[in-house]
Amino acid sequence: MRVVLDACVLYPTLLRELVTGWAAEGGFTPLWSTRILEEWRRAAARTGARDGEIAATEIAGLVAAFPDAEVKVDGETLDKVSLPDPDDAHVLAAAIDGDADEILTLNLRDFPTNALAAHGIIRRHPDEFLLEALHDDPARMTALVARVLARAEAFGIDTTNRRKLLKRAKLPRFAKAMDQI
Repeated sequence: MRVVLDACVLYPTLLRELVTGWAAEGGFTPLWSTRILEEWRRAAARTGARDGEIAATEIAGLVAAFPDAEVKVDGETLDKVSLPDPDDAHVLAAAIDGDADEILTLNLRDFPTNALAAHGIIRRHPDEFLLEALHDDPARMTALVARVLARAEAFGIDTTNRRKLLKRAKLPRFAKAMDQI
């Protein structure tokens, strides 16, 4: 399965680590465009100059880890797509040009199903996506969450309340399901 990751999934860090960690486990093939990565960098830079520098380093690491993930968006494709927010058209264009099956985004209403269906693409929220992965392979997903939280703890993040941390990452159903394992 080929999935375009919207910038809102790549930033914040915890969500990105879980989603791309699942991709590294072979759960799916991630895709993005240069513009999506640039949106991530700009969003991080708005919180502080140092955050923009950290994002640039993280982006370089992600590109190195997934060298085939970048989709070159054709200008003609971009001109043909229409979404309620024109600033999101490049994400759909990347999905089309990348032959994606899905767009993973927190902004579901910005990607109406009828606009995507015309291209054979669906959109999903990361909570639903990771919950499905958890149900498909609980052992691998549980191990991934443990690794991601261990890295977060190494950076000084309090991970004692895993459910609260996952809920803050906009993964409430996933957090609840993780508590039941």
